[in-house]
Amino acid sequence: MSFRATNQADVIPLRPLPAVPPALPREPLWRDLVGEVLRRERQAQGRTLKDVAEAARISMPYLSEVERGLKEASSEVLAAAAQALGLNLADVLALAGERLVSLAAARSRPRSPGSGAVGGHRSVRSTGPAGSVGAMRPSGPMGGVLLAA
Repeated sequence: MSFRATNQADVIPLRPLPAVPPALPREPLWRDLVGEVLRRERQAQGRTLKDVAEAARISMPYLSEVERGLKEASSEVLAAAAQALGLNLADVLALAGERLVSLAAARSRPRSPGSGAVGGHRSVRSTGPAGSVGAMRPSGPMGGVLLAA
């Protein structure tokens, strides 16, 4: 045995440690939410990372990192990925924002069963140049949001 090991003693607390309430799950990061939206849409369309990355003109490893929330993509990269998926940047950001709101609501109060959309996802509608509502955009399992000008 070393000298250091022989000089260590067990510490016995004199008072019990205070009970710590269970921690809330960490608040999601924006990059996680945006990546989740991109991945769900890509998978709903049955497309590969390679296909979408080539269409967006970004590298496949970088798109993978964006989808997994490991990289904070620029607005240009997000717009390119959205366009490659047949969406616009507003669609992606609206879906990510909707998911953030639903997760924040779940963190702050328990939800009653059967309230709202499943997982906070609805179908996306995009607005036209004068604020007119465009055609319903298919978005797979994510559903959508009504964007207003």
